[in-house]
Amino acid sequence: MPPKNAPLNSFDWMVVKPSLEEELTLERSVRSIEDCDNVDVLSQLCVAMARQQWHQGKLLKQAIGQISLLEAVLSGGEQKP
Repeated sequence: MPPKNAPLNSFDWMVVKPSLEEELTLERSVRSIEDCDNVDVLSQLCVAMARQQWHQGKLLKQAIGQISLLEAVLSGGEQKP
């Protein structure tokens, strides 16, 4: 739950702030992909990433909808279809 002095419509929680360790881990993964010369491995990776991106997009859309509903309930607003 946000602090009591935080504005209700604040979207600061949506700003991604990776730690140094997370940035380094991502960079290591990116470099590993860039260094790969095997077309079959890269193709499989692309397929897996496309599927994962679709699933995560769907999940994120549902989560944002749920958050919006909860914020509307907390602020006393009504849900609109």
